Amino acid sequence: MEPRNGSRFSILVFPWIAHGHVFPYLELSKNLSNYNFHIYFCSTAINLDCIKKSLPEKSDSIQLVELQLPAFPDLPPHLHTTKNVPPNLMPRLLQAFQMSVSSFSEIIRNLKPDLLIYDGFQPWAAEIASSMSIPAVHFLTTGAAASSFAYHDLTVKDSTFPYPGLYLKDYERKALQEDMDQFKTDGDEADFSFDHYQLCYDILLIKSSRGVEGKYVDYLSVLCQKNVVPVGPLVSQSYNGENDSKIVDWLSKKPKFSTVFISFGSENYLSKDQMEEIAKGLELCNVNFIWVVRSAVGEKIDINKVLPKGFLDRIKERGIIMQGWAPQVKILAHKSVGAFMSHCGMSSTIEGFYFGVPIIAVPLKLDQPLNARLVVEAGVGVEVARDKDGNFRSDEFADSINKVFLGTSGEELRKRATELSEKMRNEEQESMKEAAQQLSRVCMKSKSLMIN
Repeated sequence: MEPRNGSRFSILVFPWIAHGHVFPYLELSKNLSNYNFHIYFCSTAINLDCIKKSLPEKSDSIQLVELQLPAFPDLPPHLHTTKNVPPNLMPRLLQAFQMSVSSFSEIIRNLKPDLLIYDGFQPWAAEIASSMSIPAVHFLTTGAAASSFAYHDLTVKDSTFPYPGLYLKDYERKALQEDMDQFKTDGDEADFSFDHYQLCYDILLIKSSRGVEGKYVDYLSVLCQKNVVPVGPLVSQSYNGENDSKIVDWLSKKPKFSTVFISFGSENYLSKDQMEEIAKGLELCNVNFIWVVRSAVGEKIDINKVLPKGFLDRIKERGIIMQGWAPQVKILAHKSVGAFMSHCGMSSTIEGFYFGVPIIAVPLKLDQPLNARLVVEAGVGVEVARDKDGNFRSDEFADSINKVFLGTSGEELRKRATELSEKMRNEEQESMKEAAQQLSRVCMKSKSLMIN
């Protein structure tokens, strides 16, 4: 696999095998390919099949490279992605991924890229690159706010985080520890210690924008002693989907800012009790809604059994419930959407910012509570209140929705969301240009050292 003619440097891009990582890495790859880099994109076959339709047509600037995971009877190839794997097999998937070292070693040895861009779940990739005198740059898909909070928490033991807008509640810390524990397999785990930054080159890429997270970008840079370079929002503009036209037609019949879009990401599943509380909350509010409901692989939700009796009949004029995939970007870009009820995964949070849509935060796990606090601190949304155990009630949902849609509070949130969107869009092109220049310098310096 030779780089295309005229390419100056080649980059091997290697994300963790979750869709929340694969697609930001893919968008980064597509952007860098516009700056005369040749990209080798490495992932499992099931992920590569999924992203093929997102690649530019008739372009040889991005080549897909398959990572071979060891074959386990309980983990066939179609489960080699976190989107498909059942929760009980997640530790098994991580184990298989960590055992793919030999496959990755062969790939990087054969391709001999000028640079590796790697994810935090596989610090060993940076070690392998370093042993071959190939510079490695880490790309963080977690935002600067959550990343700096985590870095501070792990390394600065005797002081509080300097920005009080970010914090974790007791039940959130407990849940976070439980989530981290599931990634441990036979003594191996993803490197959440940040120690692998010592192997990383002196820049760190991050999916962020200074207009949104400037102070957190700077603080993360101080903590890790790296030049933290935001690459912008990396929002995909691939809108095409089979059901897009139906959703757009439905939205187009609704007044401006009259609809709340409800989605909790591709890998989060609500309990029956949680879904009932959301449904009751929606009935307490006079707003239109699109609600995306997802179930784990191998399971099927019977909507009539998990929602209050008669709910679908009562809301049929003002609500749509979608099961599975939904064209999130196209929905958020529509003028009829006035709020985004989200789990606050970083990609979803950034998409809300990018399209100027106020966010109703319902964080579920990992970095999501910190992203939710960022939303509130930025003045572009509200967080649904919960009790000390993390449970929420229908009236709290209704109250949060009304704050966004009614009165002066809603107007202020929309105004601030619009301002933040403009800042992010104004920085977008320049951020990617700066990142491309920094990566070129890394490649040139490495080439120079090898020649000398």
